[in-house]
Order: sequence, then C-alpha cells, then structure tokens
Amino acid sequence: MTRDQIRATLLEALSRIAPEVGAADIDPAANLRDQIDIDSMDFLNFMILLRQTLGVDVPETDYPTLRTLDACVDYFAAKQAAPAAPAAR
Repeated sequence: MTRDQIRATLLEALSRIAPEVGAADIDPAANLRDQIDIDSMDFLNFMILLRQTLGVDVPETDYPTLRTLDACVDYFAAKQAAPAAPAAR
C-alpha cells in the first residue's frame, strides 16, 4: 500500500469517527485529537478501525507517536514495510 493510500485510509477512518470534519480541514502536521476534538474512546475506535482496515495492531504504548496525520502515515507505512514476525512453533 502506498503512502497516499495509507493517508486516504486514515482520512476515511477519521471521517467515520468524526463525520463533521472534512479531510481538507485536517492539518497533517497538527495534533489530530486537538484539531478534530476526539476523546480517548474516539481515538480507540480510530485504532480499531485501522486494525480492521490495515491489518496492523497498534499497541497502546505506540499511541503517543500517532499524534498527527503525518506521524500516522509514517507509522503505518513502516509497519507495512517491516517483515512479518516468524510464526511461533
């Protein structure tokens, strides 16, 4: 998946969490939670949608790194580029 496709997926998920906010209204370098006024439950639902859509499980310890749209794109692009962990035997 390209970075543009990841960004589009993130924006789609955000539109489901905060339908009143348009993609053009989001500053990719600004704090997401502040600019679209979502609480911790909305953010958790955002993470769940991304897990379902992108197939990436984000541990809670990584949440602070996902503050901006650009940071989210970087995070998910890196996760998709990383080789899969070997299966446990």
